[in-house]
Amino acid sequence: MSKDGIQIPRRLPLLLTQEGVLLPGSTMRLSVDTPRNMQLVKSRLLTGTSLKSTIIGVVPDTRDPDRDSEDLSPLHSIGTAGLAVQVVGSNWPKPHYTLLITGLCRFRVAGLLKERPFPLAEVEQLDKLEQYTPSFNQEETGGDAELGALSQKFYQAALQLVDMLDMSVPVVAKLRRLLDSLPRETLPDVVASMIRTSNKEKLQVLDAVGLEERFRRALPLLTRQIEGLKLLQKSRKPRPDDEKRVFSVRKGGVFPGRQFSLDDEAGDEDGDDTQILERRVHGSNMPESALKVCLKELKRLKKMPQSMPEYALTRNYLDLMVELPWDRNTKDRLDIGTARVLLDNDHYAMDKLKRRVLEYLAVRQLKTSLKGPILCFVGPPGVGKTSVGRSIAKTLGREFHRISLGGVCDQSDIRGHRRTYVGSMPGRIINGLKTVGVNNPVFLLDEVDKLGKSLQGDPAAALLEVLDPEQNHSFTDHYLNVAFDLSQVLFIATANSTATIPPALLDRMEVLHVSGYTQEEKVEIAQRHLIPHQLQQHGLTPQHIQIPQDTTLEVISRYTREAGVRSLERKIGALCRAVAVKVAEGQKVAESAHGIPERSAQEERDMAAPPEMPIVIDHVALKDILGAPPFEMEVSERFTLPGVALGLAWTPLGGEIMYVEASRTEGEGQLTLTGQLGDVMKESAHLAISWLRANAKYYQLTNMVGGPDPLDGTDIHLHFPAGAVTKDGPSAGVTIVTCLASLFSGRLVRSDVAMTGEITLRGLVLPVGGIKDKVLAAHRAGVKRVILPKRNEQDLEDIPANVRSELDLVTAGDLGEVLNAAFDGGFAGAAKTQGHPQVASKL
Repeated sequence: MSKDGIQIPRRLPLLLTQEGVLLPGSTMRLSVDTPRNMQLVKSRLLTGTSLKSTIIGVVPDTRDPDRDSEDLSPLHSIGTAGLAVQVVGSNWPKPHYTLLITGLCRFRVAGLLKERPFPLAEVEQLDKLEQYTPSFNQEETGGDAELGALSQKFYQAALQLVDMLDMSVPVVAKLRRLLDSLPRETLPDVVASMIRTSNKEKLQVLDAVGLEERFRRALPLLTRQIEGLKLLQKSRKPRPDDEKRVFSVRKGGVFPGRQFSLDDEAGDEDGDDTQILERRVHGSNMPESALKVCLKELKRLKKMPQSMPEYALTRNYLDLMVELPWDRNTKDRLDIGTARVLLDNDHYAMDKLKRRVLEYLAVRQLKTSLKGPILCFVGPPGVGKTSVGRSIAKTLGREFHRISLGGVCDQSDIRGHRRTYVGSMPGRIINGLKTVGVNNPVFLLDEVDKLGKSLQGDPAAALLEVLDPEQNHSFTDHYLNVAFDLSQVLFIATANSTATIPPALLDRMEVLHVSGYTQEEKVEIAQRHLIPHQLQQHGLTPQHIQIPQDTTLEVISRYTREAGVRSLERKIGALCRAVAVKVAEGQKVAESAHGIPERSAQEERDMAAPPEMPIVIDHVALKDILGAPPFEMEVSERFTLPGVALGLAWTPLGGEIMYVEASRTEGEGQLTLTGQLGDVMKESAHLAISWLRANAKYYQLTNMVGGPDPLDGTDIHLHFPAGAVTKDGPSAGVTIVTCLASLFSGRLVRSDVAMTGEITLRGLVLPVGGIKDKVLAAHRAGVKRVILPKRNEQDLEDIPANVRSELDLVTAGDLGEVLNAAFDGGFAGAAKTQGHPQVASKL
């Protein structure tokens, strides 16, 4: 019997645990969730009424954890009888119990009586409870001098460990009292449960039934802990709260209900670390203003307890300041010849962009302190604006970082948050510089025209300072609150349209328009880049598939309608996938042909023969794979009636030809417009009617009965085909005039003439945009003559030379020249010889 009168029963229910090893004299918290252990708690601990019903045997489960439902034998032979002090049940995340158990003594499992519903074993008590008394009788160990020496040595080592800690900490003071009050025979179990040891080492202490063996196994563990603490104290200046972190609270505890474990890794964030941070601050070569702010924050950090929330915020701020590339940069590759070759290899066409990069390199070679330009590539989707930015970075030998601005509606994304807010962080510009690690990268601001605006501010306005060459040398992020030099960064912005970019932001950028590709350029891009890339992506080689240029041209003209090449690449990918199926089937057929000894004639006929390599994609194969072409070639048709003219339109997908039709009936002079026209096109139609009525006598234009006013007793219907497509813009003005002039005069417009231009009420032809795309659309349609505004002559330089040589490009300054070029033999009126009257000024 112990001093409390507790006797260990001969038959003891067993609790199998894999969470740790319970040693006599220690308290441990265990989680119970297996069926056997749950049944033990329900049947024994929760329903028992006597003190003995709370005593259970805790045996370390050294078996495979997945074998709970199998035979329990063999169990670990040594266990600890424990007193269940507390039982707590819970259903989250799954039903389980949590037990608080105090170890009493060791026992040996003599035999397993039953396994279900919980293990019940016959046990043999190994330790005597009577020996765990506060008094220590030296005579008990006097007969064994070696055992006495071991116990004394262990006791002195435990005292040394306590003396290395701070006695002002209550945990350490309690440990010191336990050393004086407990019998020394119990010290190996108590100390081994407190210091940092593995479960395997604790199991060795548990298995040590003899006192001498127990001391021998526990002493090296205690010595190792002392040596580790000595090394920890030598490596840094000790502080009063170091010892507080040496003991970390774990599950359970040491008498009565607490257990503590030495933590070798605690205390790493100390004064030494702050000194390292200070050396990094001084070695970062930041400007004087930034260094002054960092030293001030560092001084605050040294005085700040680590438990304060602001400690982590200040530490993160200083880490960011140190990591920023204040003076780290890359050296530009200034070989213009090599740069030209790299750009030509990566991208076909795009001559304006390549020329601008070579100009930057040339000036950089002559003047090293050149500020980085702010370029803005504007063009339709899929023309390679983003990829050419990456190629520019590779050409210059600089780091590349892409910032997607599509949908950004918070100015803090650009400028960062102020450090007064929880979760504050720097903006995307400073984060990008931290990522690339240099102060002269190439920053690609993607989709700058898709910035939003919200209650959190206007990010487009926040970009004004970033993209202003006169201001970005001192860009101030809200999080840093110090100036950072962005003048060496090469900023490249991309946009689909300048219409949605704020004027103030657009004024700070050098806009380079990237128009769509011509059919010839698309063919070259497909042969040089797209087809090889898709072959590589699909595991094919030129020995498997060949796509001739005629097939590529048909895919471009009849299966895609775009300014870029994204859809073209997807169609080529579809061709590659179809061929990949044939190649894989051919390999499978070739392999299986040798594996089946007998096959009927019908099976032989049904079995597909391996295709001949390479598979050439011709027009028939193209239709089989991609289906019927969704687009037809736009070809100009021969005009058979007056009142039809051919115009040119620009769309984001490239240029298109557009027919304008007119008819007249008897009526009251009304004008009807159909074809989903916008306000600008409706105004152009009214302008055309007014100019023709004003010049009807000169050009001999009449109504249906030959009257001098074309609208007298006549209704006019003006129609633009493709009525489902919304059309708006001023460039259809000359086409409407030509169409109505043909209607009123009864003459046919030339079928091979297309035109574009804006008109005024005086009959002048004003310039319009998209000349290159419109002329290319006319060339594709088989048009021979194109009438353009005279003030668009400079845009003809962008048209390929082979297209210019095959077209008759006529420039017109007024509507008279347009009509003369649109009709066979001109469109001169009867009064041409008289000329216009000369009006002399009377001033």
